[in-house]
Amino acid sequence: MSETWQKRTKLVHGGTRRSQYNEVSEAIFLTQGFVYDSAEAAEARFIKAGADEFIYARYGNPTVAMFEDRIAALEGAEDAFATASGMAAVSGALTSLLRAGDHVVSARALFGSCLYVLEEILTRFGVEVTFVDGTDLEQWRAAIRPGTKAVFFETISNPTLDVVDIRSVAELAHAAGALVLVDNVFATPVFSRAIEQGADVVIYSATKHIDGQGRTLGGVILGTRDFIRGTVEPYMKHTGGSMSPFTAWVMLKGLETIDLRVRAQTASAQAIAEALHGDARLARVIYPGLSSHPQHDLVRAQMGEGGTVLALDLKGGQEAAFRFLNALEIVVISNNLGDAKSIVTHPATTTHQRLPAAQKAALGITPGLVRLSVGLEDCGDLIRDIQNALEAAFRG
Repeated sequence: MSETWQKRTKLVHGGTRRSQYNEVSEAIFLTQGFVYDSAEAAEARFIKAGADEFIYARYGNPTVAMFEDRIAALEGAEDAFATASGMAAVSGALTSLLRAGDHVVSARALFGSCLYVLEEILTRFGVEVTFVDGTDLEQWRAAIRPGTKAVFFETISNPTLDVVDIRSVAELAHAAGALVLVDNVFATPVFSRAIEQGADVVIYSATKHIDGQGRTLGGVILGTRDFIRGTVEPYMKHTGGSMSPFTAWVMLKGLETIDLRVRAQTASAQAIAEALHGDARLARVIYPGLSSHPQHDLVRAQMGEGGTVLALDLKGGQEAAFRFLNALEIVVISNNLGDAKSIVTHPATTTHQRLPAAQKAALGITPGLVRLSVGLEDCGDLIRDIQNALEAAFRG
């Protein structure tokens, strides 16, 4: 792969390995194991596998390796490890790195399953976790201390779309010798410059924009070759969270079109946010691309665009929110995001249901808040669908 290739070229051709048949589309190597020419060759491979030498599908596979190489080239990372789901990536990156007695500082605004890993699993095994407001640099500065092992945050939080200053938090973390791990799903690989801005480890749920078409689960951890092969790989291959070859093939196909899809979805999200901004029926329209967003200038500097997701806070609380969801005709009710289909979610009763009421309130997850992941439908149709649903929710 040429170093001069631009992003879209890397997304189509990066990491390609062709068999003896010189196929155009990447081959799916649906095999759990590999044959050795001799007992001596098997012994040598178990001592140290060479480039493009494989042992067992849980350890690695040619199709999976193509996906890892391609997403690493896109992100600007040295290496990547593909996982069975986004949460396998989050838990694998954190658990492979940390041990009893280590200290982690994390942003408080996180997806429910990420909170569970930090609050319940890591602390169960003796890891100390301190939570901060991710948008407040003074809280990061106060919480990070000499010996802090890692910091973790969603670069754009789910579902209230707070934006964390990667570069500034990374400077504080690195001064204390801590690694910076970021869940970068809402930023997307298309707009991400997280490694350039100081992140050491970038994590994606590939289920979202990378597949982006509602087909399969997957995740990926990106970082230095030493971290991926020395820390993550031994843990993942022994605990079983690796990606399947078929999933990797689906993800490869997704990468071919991700730049086109995400840019189109982002343009629609911006137009929808602008159309709804100031609507009297809404307490808030939260979208990083709006000038009203508290971190709008940071968004422009860090990503350049606002992304594919916005949040609407309906006056009238849960009752109005439910009427709104039930009146939508194009936008579907589900709990995924980053899909070709527009999806709406009520976080307080679904993805963030387990949070205590006080914590929901502190995070801004109100009863009227709905999260809208914008798909590839016609933007005008989406705006009309949303406006019609708002009229139905507040009629009478």
